[in-house]
Amino acid sequence: MNTLPVASTKEVRSHARRIALRYPRQLATVLVLNVLAAASGLAMPWLLGDLVASVARDRSEIAHYVLLICLACVVQALLIKCAMYAAAGLGEKVLAELRQEFVHDLLALELNTVENADRGDLVTRTTRDVGTLSTTVRHAIPETLIAVVTIMITLGALLLISPLLVLPCLISAPILFAASKWYVSRARAGYLRQSASYSQLTEGLTETVEGAHTVEALQLSARRLERVDRDIAESYAAERYTLRLRNVFLPICDTTYVLPVAASLIIGGLFYIHGMVTLAEVTAATLYIQQLLGPVDTLLFWLNELQMSGVALARLLGIAESAPPATDLHKHAPDTPDIAGNDSHLVVRDVRYAYRTDVDVLHGIDLDIVPGERLAIVGPSGSGKSTLGQLLAGIHRPRTGSITLDGLPLAEIPLEDLRGRVAIVAQDHHVFDGSLRDNLVIAKSDATDREIEAALAAVDAEQWAAQFGLDTRISLHQDALTPAQTQQITLARLVLANPHTLILDEATAFLDPRSARQVERSLSVILKDRTVIAIAHRLHTAHDADRIAVMEEGRITELGTHHELLERGGAYADLWNTWQGSTESLTSRTTVHRP
Repeated sequence: MNTLPVASTKEVRSHARRIALRYPRQLATVLVLNVLAAASGLAMPWLLGDLVASVARDRSEIAHYVLLICLACVVQALLIKCAMYAAAGLGEKVLAELRQEFVHDLLALELNTVENADRGDLVTRTTRDVGTLSTTVRHAIPETLIAVVTIMITLGALLLISPLLVLPCLISAPILFAASKWYVSRARAGYLRQSASYSQLTEGLTETVEGAHTVEALQLSARRLERVDRDIAESYAAERYTLRLRNVFLPICDTTYVLPVAASLIIGGLFYIHGMVTLAEVTAATLYIQQLLGPVDTLLFWLNELQMSGVALARLLGIAESAPPATDLHKHAPDTPDIAGNDSHLVVRDVRYAYRTDVDVLHGIDLDIVPGERLAIVGPSGSGKSTLGQLLAGIHRPRTGSITLDGLPLAEIPLEDLRGRVAIVAQDHHVFDGSLRDNLVIAKSDATDREIEAALAAVDAEQWAAQFGLDTRISLHQDALTPAQTQQITLARLVLANPHTLILDEATAFLDPRSARQVERSLSVILKDRTVIAIAHRLHTAHDADRIAVMEEGRITELGTHHELLERGGAYADLWNTWQGSTESLTSRTTVHRP
């Protein structure tokens, strides 16, 4: 399995900047409201400073100042609420766009990339990383923006009151700068390692759950538990590293909060004694510095979240790097020939394919599949039948050689066109959470009830489907569909999709032999005049085919009709005789034990 790439810091910043600038009005509104909220917050310390200075002169003004201070607090609260509301609205728009881009990039991944990707890594990116980014956009970014604006406005007010009283703030600046630089330089690598450990843990757990029967049958529980323990230990170590970073960084920040306030009182007092500043200026400056602590604390608190979200965004953007350009998915080349007719012609020339570098599993495959032909591909397990089927469907690309459809390489055909012309039904099937109708109209969005019922009847599923009802909610886990029913739903989708070239990779493997035979006969009527490539172990499928390709060790060793291959007495004849013998034996045993 391969881990998907991760975008660089520069790419993450550039992408975040581009998305934010797509909403200039909303961004301007958020900034203006934050500036007004921060500016209104300057009134209270200034009024308190004047109040302290005026107490010695005239106590009658106290009520006037109290009223103004209360008014300033109310105005600031309203502006902060409006600013946070506007920031939240902008954040939701940005988050929605990020999610849409992510889903687009995820669906745009080549099936070959998905097949070879680390499943735990892919699941973690689509769950934990998206969740982390959601928290950041909704909360961290708005609050950080408010904190930054407040800090800048407050420092500006301090300069206006007295440049001398800015000096106490500078005491903490070198310490905070050094601590932040130390933390940021280590945080990205730490959080990347932490995310990778989650992916590894998820991958191990997924494998264990999906292969539970195999684990139990082969008594692999102890070995799988050891794998989980190792993954948990790695995740623990990664978590502990990032926690250690926070445990060093945050206490340093908390300690530096006290220094500016204490320094403003001491230094401000000395300046007042020497007549360099007034008592009102010292009071206002101290309150401003005290007021800075909240925004600074917020900024540092969310700095950790911003680091985590930066890593999450980098991992999500890494999916975009793995996907082909959007134009490759949708744009039709000017010289693309028309492949909409019913005469699609698949030609395979000297195709070689390797899952690992320099280890070919297919060797020099040549095939000429004429339109409307029924080709069966047979051979022992591991001979490369399914791999060849995936190549013919365009899931994988050959290492060398070519596969063309009406003279055009499969790799150059827009994906949407290719999926409309060549469809594959593999051994693995999926039912989506939704109604039976929802699961069928995936293949044809405008399908009528009559068409849906006809498709179900074609795969011998009309009886149990009628009992369920088209609007009944189904799921692999909730309603306990049998593997055979799931397979029939997949085949019914195929009937609705009505592709010209169909690849069946053990598509009836979960059906009993009698039902499988009946479904295949029904499909053969519906798929008349269409190209069908059947990869099968049940050789009655090969018996009905126009031609049979026999594969051994990644090569086509025999090619011909059923009778031609039997007369040659080669590998196919051996397979047929063996299969016939096992079938007769099974029939005999069934007859003897029938009550």
